[in-house]
Amino acid sequence: MSREPSPSPWWSPQRHADIRPFLLARAAVMRGLRAWFDEQGFTEVETGILQVSPGNETHLHAPATELTGADGTRHRRYLRTSPEFACKKLLAAGERRIFEFARVFRDRERGDLHLPEFTMLEWYRAEAPYDAIMADTVVVIAHAAQATGIRQFAFRSRTADPFAEPELLTVAAAFDRHAGIDLLATIRDRTGDRDALAAAADGRIRISDDDTWSDLFSKVLVEHVEPHLGQGRLTVLYEYPTPEAALARVKAGEPRVAERFEVYACGVELANGFGELTDASEQRLRFEAEMAEKQRRYGERYPLDEDFLAAVAEMPQASGVALGFDRLVMLAAGAVRIDQVVWTPPAGER
Repeated sequence: MSREPSPSPWWSPQRHADIRPFLLARAAVMRGLRAWFDEQGFTEVETGILQVSPGNETHLHAPATELTGADGTRHRRYLRTSPEFACKKLLAAGERRIFEFARVFRDRERGDLHLPEFTMLEWYRAEAPYDAIMADTVVVIAHAAQATGIRQFAFRSRTADPFAEPELLTVAAAFDRHAGIDLLATIRDRTGDRDALAAAADGRIRISDDDTWSDLFSKVLVEHVEPHLGQGRLTVLYEYPTPEAALARVKAGEPRVAERFEVYACGVELANGFGELTDASEQRLRFEAEMAEKQRRYGERYPLDEDFLAAVAEMPQASGVALGFDRLVMLAAGAVRIDQVVWTPPAGER
């Protein structure tokens, strides 16, 4: 019985030679962005990977480990899903403009756009409105394209000009335009009305009895909205509904939406930013609700980082954004998979 030959290991000279142009593009983008942040007066920071809590979002999963103290006591720690908690502690400590190329980890994720270990570029501006961070993000993406010399991003038959004026689109307008749904009519007292959204989305998505408002929101977003975003130019999708606020503050005068935005190119989500929440009590309530849902769905929950919650109360008003650096490099280098733009793939892969 014959067998297909095993593929060459990732470190074979031929395979490395095939992707080396992408890796050199990665280095060029990193150099260019570091120079831009320096010009803008940012300080590059390095924060710890092992954390008491990796983050408190329902659908994000983190690898865990145990540390053993000198006295033999064991302490559970997590590989962070984001440097956000640590960076906000630095804002509370007095830093004003910071950025980090952070190694982060996500369990249960692998695909053309996902790796279990990847690089997140995060930056924060104290005393800055979130539209300033939006503008930063558009400039950073253009600088990445400039560093590689590419004129147009392309992915799965979609294209986007990284230098063109971006499309600015509220989430509510996107749902109305692409799904025919009045999203804000399904939000009452900052809470999503599950039955109202189910009725509005009936016939557009598959609806299960145990779907929450957030489940239905995500299904409509993924199936009907995201495929249209970042077509021809970048799309900045902003004013996320309050039930999806995460760590963002609620918009003044409009309690149904939060100061949260995402940036898309070629249908690919590149960045997720916030006008940062500085109400520690509200943040605790959100985290507790997220962890209760995580327990219901996955049978696990992550601890709350009490040190982080204390820092939230001391933070200045600020805005920040997390950008998937590997995804940006993939588009800027003309690659078709995210693993083509990392120097070494996840351990155990060929």
